[in-house]
Amino acid sequence: MARPRPEEFDKKKVVAENRRARYDYAVQDKYEAGIALTGTEVKSLRFGEGSIGESYAEVKDEEVWLINANIPEFSHGNRFNHEPKRPRKLLLNQRQIAKLHGAVAREGMTLVPLSIYFNGRGRAKVELALAKGRKAPDKREYQKEKDWKREQGRLLRQHG
Repeated sequence: MARPRPEEFDKKKVVAENRRARYDYAVQDKYEAGIALTGTEVKSLRFGEGSIGESYAEVKDEEVWLINANIPEFSHGNRFNHEPKRPRKLLLNQRQIAKLHGAVAREGMTLVPLSIYFNGRGRAKVELALAKGRKAPDKREYQKEKDWKREQGRLLRQHG
């Protein structure tokens, strides 16, 4: 069997994205975590359904859980369909879990899911961020900085 090339793993199909998270939080570290799903949840995600806008993650009993993520019931599912907002276990190494737990407990940081996607191998993954909440003045400063970078890009395209 031929060994897969690394570029095959880079492909990903984003299913759900939390765009507001980058505005509300200052992202410091990002982690890629597997997610434990049932069959009908995977099928719903493959159809592009699901949202993580109001979801968060928490460390409980040396495990990380994705809370309040909405994956709607599969349309062709029968009595084995899943509960849409059930807590879902995230799959990380023990060392990563310990680091996340320490940051959340000591430094007052938050675990925010940025996106759910399928990687090159077809596995469902969650991009998890260790972030600190922004207050209103910080949000305004972030918006100004973002607008200035956009304006810089425009100016460079016009005059470059």
